[in-house]
Amino acid sequence: MTGSVEAARIEAVLSAAARAGVFEEEPPFAIFYDLDGFRARLRAARDAFPASTLHALAVKANPVGPMLQAARDMGFAAECASIVEVLHAHDSGFSPERIVFDSPAKTTREIRFALDAGVYLNVDNFQELGRCASHLEQHPSRSIVGLRINPSVGAGTIAALSTAIPTSKFGVTLDEHRDRILDAFRSLPWLRALHVHVGSQGCPIELAAAGVRRVALLADEIEAATGRRIEILDIGGGLPVSFDESTTAPTFEEYARALRAAIPEIFDGRFRLVTEFGRAMSANVGWVASRVEYTKIAGGRRIAVIHAGADLFTRTAYLPEVWRHHVTVHDPEGALKSGAAEPWDIAGPLCFSGDLVARERPLPPIEPGDLIVVHDAGAYTLSMWSRYNSRRASAVHGYEGEPPVLQLLKKAESEQDVLRFWA
Repeated sequence: MTGSVEAARIEAVLSAAARAGVFEEEPPFAIFYDLDGFRARLRAARDAFPASTLHALAVKANPVGPMLQAARDMGFAAECASIVEVLHAHDSGFSPERIVFDSPAKTTREIRFALDAGVYLNVDNFQELGRCASHLEQHPSRSIVGLRINPSVGAGTIAALSTAIPTSKFGVTLDEHRDRILDAFRSLPWLRALHVHVGSQGCPIELAAAGVRRVALLADEIEAATGRRIEILDIGGGLPVSFDESTTAPTFEEYARALRAAIPEIFDGRFRLVTEFGRAMSANVGWVASRVEYTKIAGGRRIAVIHAGADLFTRTAYLPEVWRHHVTVHDPEGALKSGAAEPWDIAGPLCFSGDLVARERPLPPIEPGDLIVVHDAGAYTLSMWSRYNSRRASAVHGYEGEPPVLQLLKKAESEQDVLRFWA
């Protein structure tokens, strides 16, 4: 949600974008990031934890190059869920030891590449651990290698984003494989870290703290059984964010405070902590604005057709009550519109009926040429972009300062870009 100061700032950005012809370009929609707000989020995370903590920004949440580079310049690392994200982080200036590779489906080639490059590697399962061992027997590496543990502490309110249920596809279940975990740390001297992540949106901080506590206690068991101290504890990310006025998201400081209360020993310097925040870093500092192309009435329902739909808001289209974004209506010059509120459907451009960004939302009168802003859309939007209907991905703009100054962070795709993809 946006306060009055932020609302005025968004109006100023829309006005500047409209004067620059952003909504007359093809495609006539764009993503906007408050760069000042983004840096403030990074500082808040950094300030909540010990100075020795390695904060790895989750690339999957927001892979836009200049955003990653801004995080790198503030001392952040990059958490990567695929080998291409690893390469992207490297090309964005992150050194190998500040790249955390977390994919649950790493190929032998990818494992060898990461180990030879010195990338931080979190291993998902025992078979992957065996592949690492085979390579490291002949090719010593400076990589930190950790084992992902599923603490099986339960699910949050969104099952698809909960990764600490006993049947989760991620990690090694602690209760089921405790002896094998201990054997691995007993026999593999290069295995130096533990990794845990209970999920993201819909997972309360108490659930995250419970997961971290179980893995911290496992570290004690490993030390008692093997005489080896775990050096690094990767506690994942997943801090939820607020998408509308019905919820209040925890702050980084509140999360750190919950961890201190549940597992104070992880803050005493015994471990180096690693975090992997993604959504919480950029969701609330980004938004999408699209020109309204048409309005119509169907079955008595008012519909406004815009150029950003399920291709950008996939989760919203399929789970609208879970991923409900705040929406505002602005005139073609960017000013917030007022007037008697009526229920509107905000429809995207794709050729299926579920392509809706908002359903029966009370909004002021909407006309072709107006601008629709979908708020809190800075994470998991462009990174989940769909090729359905061969739509072109939009430009990405950043803004900073007062009055806010626009800068192009990423060009919109051209028709030829899309054709090259399919060719």
